Amino acid sequence: MPDKAVDDAMESAVGAHFSGLRLEALRLPAPSGSSSPSSSTSAGAAAAAALANGLAHAHADVASPSSLRQPFVIGVSGGTASGKTTVCDMIIQQLHDHRVVLVNQDSFYRGLTAEESARAQDYNFDHPDAFDTEQLLECMGQLKRALPVNVPIYDFKNHRRCSERFRKVNASDVIILEGILVFHDQRVRNLMDMKIFVDTDADIRLARRIRRDTVERGRDVSSVLDQYGRFVKPAFDDFVLPSKKYADVIIPRGGDNHVAIDLIVQHIRTKLGMHDLCKVFRNVFVVQSTFQIRGMHTLIRDRDITTPDFVFYSDRLIRLVVEHGLGHLPFTEKQIITPTGSVYTGVDFCKKLCGVSIVRSGESMENALRACCKGIKIGKILIHRVGDNGQQLIYHKLPMDIDERHVLLLDPVLGTGNSANQAIDLLRRKGVAEERIIFLTLISAPEGIQCVCTRFPKLKLVTSEIDTGLSEEFRVIPGLGEYGDRYFGTDN
Repeated sequence: MPDKAVDDAMESAVGAHFSGLRLEALRLPAPSGSSSPSSSTSAGAAAAAALANGLAHAHADVASPSSLRQPFVIGVSGGTASGKTTVCDMIIQQLHDHRVVLVNQDSFYRGLTAEESARAQDYNFDHPDAFDTEQLLECMGQLKRALPVNVPIYDFKNHRRCSERFRKVNASDVIILEGILVFHDQRVRNLMDMKIFVDTDADIRLARRIRRDTVERGRDVSSVLDQYGRFVKPAFDDFVLPSKKYADVIIPRGGDNHVAIDLIVQHIRTKLGMHDLCKVFRNVFVVQSTFQIRGMHTLIRDRDITTPDFVFYSDRLIRLVVEHGLGHLPFTEKQIITPTGSVYTGVDFCKKLCGVSIVRSGESMENALRACCKGIKIGKILIHRVGDNGQQLIYHKLPMDIDERHVLLLDPVLGTGNSANQAIDLLRRKGVAEERIIFLTLISAPEGIQCVCTRFPKLKLVTSEIDTGLSEEFRVIPGLGEYGDRYFGTDN
């Protein structure tokens, strides 16, 4: 390509631009006989949409975040006074950086009639028929759809619901459903992402029940023991204990088992960190969210932030993404001798590695990559739209032996995914194996992920956050604006 053409293209790239420069692929599908990249991209997006089973893929659908994510539902069961509530409270306390709500099956007891209340001592409150399972399913269904619900309040002394009082439960990241028989009905079990059974010795449970019912529910010891022998223990043997087989995790000793609860909380955090698209595309990896990461995203997305601050916090986020991406490179075992003369068995870094930035926003990620990989070679790819006829000018400068290297492809914002696809196509034509490409980006639109990962299922895509989608103008929403202009201070 002539030098002047390169200079003109580089100068044009300094202006406002989108992460994806070819937008036609998201507007109208190409004719069936077309072999253009646009047609394959549209077909890929359609296939991904089918796999996603309803995940939003068009900009008209992405406005509703609830269509992309569902709350994580945990069922906690076990015998009476086994420590279920204690386990739930410990999980809630440790998940302090997420919104968590607790729903008790006890709230859905059927209210007793006047005749039944007069003979309450003969009523089996531990039988499945004692609960209004249909209303429980209705409430849980609304919460699963990210809608608030009014949960009934049950009066244990009068054995009926408080008709004028409800507990409002809002949509949350995690819903914990706790109760002795939450595993009994298959329809309720099917709502759960994780099922926990709290297993506690029968004598301990009986002692706790006596203390609870006498202190909190105004009953005498004799009636508690009578009810336990006639109803509670037989119901446990007939209904609760058999449901233990449905549990994913069994916690002996209940709230005293801190190791088990810590492991469960870590698993929940991992699942919460996974966007639904990560479950569809196994080659998508999102850096686990923390208050620090969310705080930095809040800062760089603020339109009023100063350029120095934008650069500072962007660099911090980019460094995290780069470190995460490097973790997906192959490693070999290596033994070294420490200064104490001891042998340490560790790993050796991947030697054949290079970075490739998509000009110009991708250049903002180069310093973080150099800070992590001393002396790394970095290539450039420029994709520039020429006029309104869909033609594009592509310029590249890559290491001569790039076909022998693992490539970290750099672009901070993944929008439509079309320019990323062209860059990956170029790397493939240069002999880079698809599985040797790791695409690093700060924020991604679902449309871009579907576009790239459907077409290139063997590469790995690492991002720090997946946004809602694309606007009518194909800008990432909520996004952070023109990243290159904000980073390099050319937005004024």
